[in-house]
Amino acid sequence: MTMAICVFCASSQKIDEKYLDLATEVGTELARRGHTLVSGGAVVSCMGAVARAARQAGGRTVGVMPQVLVELEIADTGSDELIITGDMRERKGIMDTRSDAFLVLPGGIGTLEELFEIWTARVLGLHDKPLVILDPWGLYAPLRLLVDGMYEEGFTRPNVFDAISWTTTVEEALEHLEKPGRTLSPNAEELGEAAPG
Repeated sequence: MTMAICVFCASSQKIDEKYLDLATEVGTELARRGHTLVSGGAVVSCMGAVARAARQAGGRTVGVMPQVLVELEIADTGSDELIITGDMRERKGIMDTRSDAFLVLPGGIGTLEELFEIWTARVLGLHDKPLVILDPWGLYAPLRLLVDGMYEEGFTRPNVFDAISWTTTVEEALEHLEKPGRTLSPNAEELGEAAPG
């Protein structure tokens, strides 16, 4: 089953090379499995690495970026489809509707914002798309502890834990995203995906 998978990740250029390597591995494996990549559309840092790797492996990439960030983040003009939006809210809305699943890599506050919005919507039952965090080095471990504490104090619903999967390897992350039994939204077909021949 091919999918349009949105990857939330860093556009910061001051990060350890291991994060770029992880993004490259993700992009390569997404393409190998026949999935389309949806991302924030930057050519730099992890965003650029995941998109380049996906294309090099024969995958299709869709980048979504607000006009105000086109020069700041350097738009990935090599995308198969580059969508320029009026603002950040429109950007996230398009990324959400064009995606069948969401994969969160290590990132900064922008990545956290995207994660929380999708996570909250799933907890509220506004969508049933898989949400997976890929965290090989424990960057998000304090976040997981924080949410555990919020639950213990009664600030979150029990399904906050069912709405997300925490993984440490690319293979494990994609297996969670591809779990059978989901009804595929029309995004894969609309984006022109085709399984690699």
